[in-house]
Amino acid sequence: MLLLAAALMIRFISWGAQKVTRRIDDSFRESDALVLSESSKHRQAVASVISWGLIALLSVTVFVQVMAVMDIPVTTMVGATAVVGAALGFGAQRIVQDLLAGFFIITERQYGLGDLVQLSVSGSSVDALGTVVDVTLRVTKLRNADGEMYTVPNGQIVKSLNLSKDWARAVVDIPVPATADLEVVRKLLQKVCDDAMKDSHLRPLLLDKPQVVGVESIELDTVNVRLVARTLPGRQFDVGRELRALVVMRLARAGIESNPEHRATVSVSGEGQPSTSDAGSETSGEQK
Repeated sequence: MLLLAAALMIRFISWGAQKVTRRIDDSFRESDALVLSESSKHRQAVASVISWGLIALLSVTVFVQVMAVMDIPVTTMVGATAVVGAALGFGAQRIVQDLLAGFFIITERQYGLGDLVQLSVSGSSVDALGTVVDVTLRVTKLRNADGEMYTVPNGQIVKSLNLSKDWARAVVDIPVPATADLEVVRKLLQKVCDDAMKDSHLRPLLLDKPQVVGVESIELDTVNVRLVARTLPGRQFDVGRELRALVVMRLARAGIESNPEHRATVSVSGEGQPSTSDAGSETSGEQK
């Protein structure tokens, strides 16, 4: 009876957590918002953590009650449990570290379900980049652009970069020939910014009008001119692709061609400082 009741309770807890998640998703679909709010992401993560904690607590409680029903005094197991606990304590340090790190990730709202994050993992030279699909006290699961799933222990996360918190920034570098008239290029890019605000598909993704920063770098035969735009969280890659298409059309009409050996790049930042996005990001195959 205890085991049957525990199984039913576990199913009920899982059903409740899934219902909360579905309700948040349904309210998002019914609204006019293009991305989930930060509070919704946090609520989904908290629901996942609470359900995981309740299931763990229920399992321990039922185990103790089953021992009592079988007339196995729990007090007689204290000595053996202490020895086993001391032995496991050395091996369980990593688990305790994961649980503590997961607790602070949730309480500090570093990221939530649906966020695009880049995690620096201890002992790995390659960062984990992907969308958060699950967060527990012990692990964070990410799915990258290729559909592959990362399972990262929270205690091994050295640095987390949230690319979709509050707002994001698309940074497009356009290489133009060094012999081109930069004033003409600047005016063309200004027209691209105006076109972006009139585009029915692109306008809802922008928080304000894109800006032409100016010459970012000078190379042997090209000059890189930078264009930046603040976007909704997680939509910087879509905006970057649309802006590059508009830039290519404007430059082609004006007879200005980019050096084929160079490519425009887009980098992103979730808090205000642009950071270059190289190979491995969602736009790595589309930056030519």
